[in-house]
Amino acid sequence: MPLLNRDILEKYEEAGRIASRVRREIAGSVREGMPIIDVCEAAEAAIRRLGGKPAFPCNISVNEIAAHYTSPPEDKRRIPSNSVVKIDLGVHIDGYIVDTAVTVCFNSEYTGMIQASRGALETAIRIIRPGISTSELGSKIQKVIENMGFKPISNLTGHQIGRYKVHAGKSLPNVSHVSFRKIHEGEVYAIEPFVTTPDSEGRVIEGSEAHIFRFLKKGGLKTRASKNLLRYIEKNYRTLPFTKRWLVECEFMSESSFRELLESRRIMAYPVFIEASGGWVAQFEHTVYIDKNGAVVLTE
Repeated sequence: MPLLNRDILEKYEEAGRIASRVRREIAGSVREGMPIIDVCEAAEAAIRRLGGKPAFPCNISVNEIAAHYTSPPEDKRRIPSNSVVKIDLGVHIDGYIVDTAVTVCFNSEYTGMIQASRGALETAIRIIRPGISTSELGSKIQKVIENMGFKPISNLTGHQIGRYKVHAGKSLPNVSHVSFRKIHEGEVYAIEPFVTTPDSEGRVIEGSEAHIFRFLKKGGLKTRASKNLLRYIEKNYRTLPFTKRWLVECEFMSESSFRELLESRRIMAYPVFIEASGGWVAQFEHTVYIDKNGAVVLTE
C-alpha cells in the first residue's frame, strides 16, 4: 500500500482529535439510569459540532452485549445499575475514518476484566509494526489477556480501515491463529481487544435485534418511495453504517419502504452481538496509522 500523503493523514489526525475528545466527554458523563438514546445522540451531536461526521452510529453495548447496540428511535432503555458499558464511536473527515472505544465500569467486580482489555490494547499498540504478522499480534494479545486471568473473544477482531469503509482488508484477531498476512507501513487499523470472564465461552453469537444498517446496492425496488429512500441513504451515508434514528426526518422514510429495502437486500442489517454464554464483556479501542517505526495512535 502506498504511504498516505500529508493531506490525507491530516484528515485522519483531525478525525482522531475529534473522536478522542468525544470519547472522553461521553465516558465522563455516562451515569447509571441514563437513557441510552441520550448517550448515543450526545456523542453523535458532539462529533458533528466539532466538525466531523459519525462514521457509524454510536454503539452503547451493556454487559453481555459485546457490540452493535445503538438506540432505535424512541428507545426506552437505560444504563443499568452495576453495569459494564462499552462506548464505541467513529468519526470521519471526507471518508477518512477513525474508530475508538472505552469501557465504563459501574461494578467493581469487573475491574480486572477492564484492566485486561486496556492492557491488551496497550501491548498491541506497542508491538504492531511493519512486517509483524497478524498471527503473532493475535498471540501476544491473547497472552496478555489470559495472563491477567481473563478470556479474549475469539470471533470479534480488530480491522483495517479504508476510505468510507470501517472494515477493509485485513482483520486483527485477538487470539492465536494461522495466518501469513503481515502489517505494512502506510496502513490504518482499529485495534480492539474484547475480553470476557474466564468461565465464559469467549465467543459471540447474533442476537435477535438489529438497529444498525448499511447500503449494499441499487435497483430491484418496486415502489417510488423505496427508491427515493434508498437514494437518500446512498447519498448521505454511502457505504457507512447508519441507524433509523438518522432517518426520522427523511420525507421518504416509512416502515414499509424500509422493510422493502431489507427484504430486497438493498441494505443489510448488523445484528447485536452477545457473548454466547452470557458473560460480560469489556472493550478498549484505538485507531493507529502504521509508519516505519510502528503505531502512531490517531485517537489518543
